Amino acid sequence: MTDHPFEIVGEDRPSRWLVTCDHATNRVPPCIGGGDLGIAAEDMERHIAYDIGAAGVTRRLAERLGAPAILSDFSRLVIDPNRGEDDPTLVMKLYDGTVIPANRAVDAAETERRLNAFHRPYHAALETLAARRADAVICAVHSFTPRLFGRGDRPWQVGILYSHLDPKLSLAVLERLRAEPDLNVGENEPYGGHLDGDSIDRHALKTGRANVLIEIRHDLIRHQDGQIAWADRLAPILEAALADTDL
Repeated sequence: MTDHPFEIVGEDRPSRWLVTCDHATNRVPPCIGGGDLGIAAEDMERHIAYDIGAAGVTRRLAERLGAPAILSDFSRLVIDPNRGEDDPTLVMKLYDGTVIPANRAVDAAETERRLNAFHRPYHAALETLAARRADAVICAVHSFTPRLFGRGDRPWQVGILYSHLDPKLSLAVLERLRAEPDLNVGENEPYGGHLDGDSIDRHALKTGRANVLIEIRHDLIRHQDGQIAWADRLAPILEAALADTDL
């Protein structure tokens, strides 16, 4: 398999920040079902396939921070890089009401093939970038859907997710965001902040790196103007929060 499973931008930028985007694209590589998971094109444009708008925010935010960024280049429906290798949701067969036909018969051998082709190379590259500085700080960028199938609206524009194992930078970012009068800010919303084996657990909690995970509601960043506006807003908040912590 020759598909390159990630993209790195600004590799030589000097900042201690590293911006990551685990769910940057909805691309299905040709070695997976000929590039087709068997679901409708409109489903591949939904949040089930990728974090809508997150890649654009990541690129702009990394530029503003003078930092490198790494972005996945495969859909999370192929294999989810923000899950541990033993996580039962690593290869999803049903997601938010949509059955994934190409994943229904995925067995241990096929999972291993996808791990070797996509998941492991992405994490190896992420770790190499993170290790370039002893004081590296990881900022993970994600987006979330305004509502899940059959559930109510999510009111937050942005959420900060963090683990109880290392909340320091996240709490400083939360405080800064809550000072913004026009924002409804979620704390460990719309998801819990700790998941064994996820990207932050693997590259920050287990290695002692400062970290923050940002979730932005994707209707706010679906288009380029929103992506630029959010990145421009977040960059000084992140820098100020990091200074607040003395990390």
